Amino acid sequence: MPTAFFAAALVLTMAAVHPLLTLLSLAAAIACGVLVRGARAVVRALRWQVPLVLLVALANPLFSASGSTELFRLGPRAVYAESLFYGLVMGMLLVAVVAWFFNASSVLTSDKVMAVFGGALPVVSLMISMALRLVPRFVDRGRDIADVHAACSAARAKGLKARLRQTSVLMEWSMEDSLETADAMRARGWRRGQKRTRYRRGGFTAHDMALVGVLAVLAVVAIAVAWAAVSQYRFYPTLTPLRPWWGYGAWAVFLLYPFIVQGEEALKWRR
Repeated sequence: MPTAFFAAALVLTMAAVHPLLTLLSLAAAIACGVLVRGARAVVRALRWQVPLVLLVALANPLFSASGSTELFRLGPRAVYAESLFYGLVMGMLLVAVVAWFFNASSVLTSDKVMAVFGGALPVVSLMISMALRLVPRFVDRGRDIADVHAACSAARAKGLKARLRQTSVLMEWSMEDSLETADAMRARGWRRGQKRTRYRRGGFTAHDMALVGVLAVLAVVAIAVAWAAVSQYRFYPTLTPLRPWWGYGAWAVFLLYPFIVQGEEALKWRR
């Protein structure tokens, strides 16, 4: 069930380029991150995610001078409000996708991904599990390298030279790890193409079927809402006015589905 939800959330977030839908997806991704990763980890990630949103918003008018509401000029190039707003939405969309990937990597461990796809698609399941943990592992290793570099005060470089050295160490560490992973997989017989064993056995109960059914209904409604909202909204040449609509609530309910499941589990434990 978590695999289906995160896949649907990622696809719909990337496909629905709409201000309110993107904002709701970003808020839901942050709330889900607090639930599965903790508030401290989410705040730590926001330190670089918020500047990324601002960077994309400010950079878009430099590459796409479109719109009808001119704000100011940078030499011969005009900066329009519509282009700036579109960049802000795309920045939020990028951060929302990254946040959903972080949440998925925290919930969908390697053994869970292999349990879902390992029997039918062992290579694909391995690629998915490695991709989900790639970004979090890079971030953690980069933080470790920066901490070690800061502790070596005697030989510590500063500025761009320090960043280049840390990046070089991170790339070398990652390449060495990939070679060791390839050797370990070859030693365990991955080239033979035989069916793999699993860490633990998992079953699909009637309760799981009910949860997947509810998720499917919410996903279908969310797809219809995204289709209607995106088809009616325009960034250029002028921004379409945003009005209250029940569909935004249905979109939010779909994205907050993990909290519904978590609430059900809490009520079950209380009983």
